[in-house]
Amino acid sequence: MAKTISSRQWSSALDGISNLKLTTANIPFPIAGEVLVKINSVSLNYKDGETIEGLFNHHKAVSLPQSIIPCADAAGEILETGEDVTKWKKGDRVLSVSYPEYLTGKITQEMLGAGIGSSGKGVLCEYRIFKEDALVPTPAFLSDDEACTLQIAGTTAWMAMNGTRPLGSPGGKGEVILVQGTGGVSINGLLIAKASGAEVIITSGSDEKLARAKALGADHLINYRTTPDWDVEVLRATNGKGADIVFENGGAQTTAKSFNCVRFGGLINAIGYVSGKVDPADERMNINLQLIRRNATMVGMLNGPRDRFEEMLAFYERHQIRPVIDRVFSFEEAKQALQYLWSGSHFGKIVVRASS
Repeated sequence: MAKTISSRQWSSALDGISNLKLTTANIPFPIAGEVLVKINSVSLNYKDGETIEGLFNHHKAVSLPQSIIPCADAAGEILETGEDVTKWKKGDRVLSVSYPEYLTGKITQEMLGAGIGSSGKGVLCEYRIFKEDALVPTPAFLSDDEACTLQIAGTTAWMAMNGTRPLGSPGGKGEVILVQGTGGVSINGLLIAKASGAEVIITSGSDEKLARAKALGADHLINYRTTPDWDVEVLRATNGKGADIVFENGGAQTTAKSFNCVRFGGLINAIGYVSGKVDPADERMNINLQLIRRNATMVGMLNGPRDRFEEMLAFYERHQIRPVIDRVFSFEEAKQALQYLWSGSHFGKIVVRASS
């Protein structure tokens, strides 16, 4: 009889964060080509909250199960290896790959459908089986809490700046990057941009968060509550030229202003829609939502392939960039952590520590 290990895991019936349940399951030891990973740290993304609330319905190719273990981004260590595993040994520190079949180039609906934490079993658990190719090494200079924040937020920010450039030729020097908000993607974008030699304009509704962004190197700070015509302010800060690259995280209420202040020939990355979907009965009105659904060009931004994830990790290691963590919650506090994520109060990333 195959050996098993008992693992606590958070389970969702896609009926809301408040209904998350902490359960226990027996995890089998790995077979050929698989590894058993002890999960140490898990980071939370907006998509995780959407999925648990039953709202992640943007991609028709993704058939959501009735119940899932949520979350996609984890750091841990190899506990056991199956037969024929050559890439890993016991004790190796590893990161999950959020879309394990997305290796390079453009994503397909099938690759999207194989993403973990939404259509597949996620990582909000103590132990998990992975195929050996569904992991990458953890950068040695980062803790597990720091490293687990980079799969979705870090790679999305990296792709927003470098996805249109050839693999291996990250740029940004001399460019102006407009970053909306101070969530995980935005703060990673700020860190990447500054390490690349770019100038950064950042918007937020909080002066306190703007001050924290300034401490991280942001060049121009705009409070969109006190300066509702922030697009005009972006043009003023760039002598009328506008931003070369825009991290368009707002959606319905911000897209028009982003078009107003992007540089001629510039790039707008449709990343999020935290300002809302306009009219829920007519989502066609939300340009961002439609672009993200189809991963279309404006560009609609859906994370990135494994090779760009590895490229981003190498850049972080070369520049010794440390991700910004807002709060770390215990495994037992995962529900509170997700509620905190859903409140939008965070600056940077939120981490759940699965192991002490």
